[in-house]
Amino acid sequence: MPRPPSSSPVDPRFFAGLRAAQLSAMDQWRGMQARTLDLFGFGTHECAFEVVASGPHWRLRHYPGETAGPALFMVPAPIKRPYIWDLTPTVSTVRFCLDRKFGVHLLEWLPPADGDGSAGIEAYVRAIATAREAIATRMGAAPFLLGHSLGGTLAALACAAHPGLARGLVLLGAPLSFEPGSSPFRDMVVAQERRPPSDDAIAGSQLSQSCALLSPGTFLWARWMDGALCLGDPAALDIHIHVERWALDEVALPGRLVHELVEELYREDRFRRGAFTLGGRTLGPADLALPVLAVVNEADEIGPRASVEPFFARMGDADTQVLTHPAEVGVGLQHLAVLAGRQAHAELWPRIADWIVARA
Repeated sequence: MPRPPSSSPVDPRFFAGLRAAQLSAMDQWRGMQARTLDLFGFGTHECAFEVVASGPHWRLRHYPGETAGPALFMVPAPIKRPYIWDLTPTVSTVRFCLDRKFGVHLLEWLPPADGDGSAGIEAYVRAIATAREAIATRMGAAPFLLGHSLGGTLAALACAAHPGLARGLVLLGAPLSFEPGSSPFRDMVVAQERRPPSDDAIAGSQLSQSCALLSPGTFLWARWMDGALCLGDPAALDIHIHVERWALDEVALPGRLVHELVEELYREDRFRRGAFTLGGRTLGPADLALPVLAVVNEADEIGPRASVEPFFARMGDADTQVLTHPAEVGVGLQHLAVLAGRQAHAELWPRIADWIVARA
């Protein structure tokens, strides 16, 4: 069969198919790694839960237990499965809050159905508001919201868009300000070429690969260094491997959500500037009218102090506070230390619980 002339155009579907095959192979490889770690005892150790509400790309978990304190609503980042909040019996935010007799609920994000990637920020904020209604109905009162990373950013937008949604907001490594220099990760995201929006779903493995290529120091070298530092500490090494296992459990995201996050928040910083449009309203710091606690780690390259304080400065007389915790060994990424760190659970979470109780 004769070869086509070198000047003949190549059907774009060829490259799309090749890329899909590469991602499929990557997903299979990561799945094999996960199953291998499961065989060695590094699988999930989640507390028992019941699903009490659900929607197009989410479901709401309730963790049964004796309740004497306020209701909590935990909002994870949607890129991974949520059991980083309940990693092992020794480092579990869910178990800590159950022991404090809080009413614990957690939002589990689901991948887009049938590859539909048309849901954007507004759909994810609506999911938080809808799940909150289910909690308030069950518990008889508005909950406190706790959000990690992008989950905290979305929770803040939900609280701004829906006054009275929560009694207080706890941001765990969750950026609200995206000024130049606010975080190394922000600057690397913005340095990338602009891309048009897409209504296709983006595979979790593709998102992980993109983050690693965008910031190898954060997502590769720091993890490997953390693993090396754990070699003399069996307890830290156990947590580190559990974190690595969790990192293999990705969730696909809608292409439109990713585009809006990059352009409207990271690149244009609309929320801090008071120019973020959602549901026909323009939102900014003045609309976040509730007590807010930000927990930051200066070694975290995604949500350090500089990613929240400029936003707090524009909130006027609002009840805001920043807690700082140190870097830890065994957490893989310092961005995860607040949820997976032994020191964080021993020293930081009692302070977070006290802040919640004081405002309940």
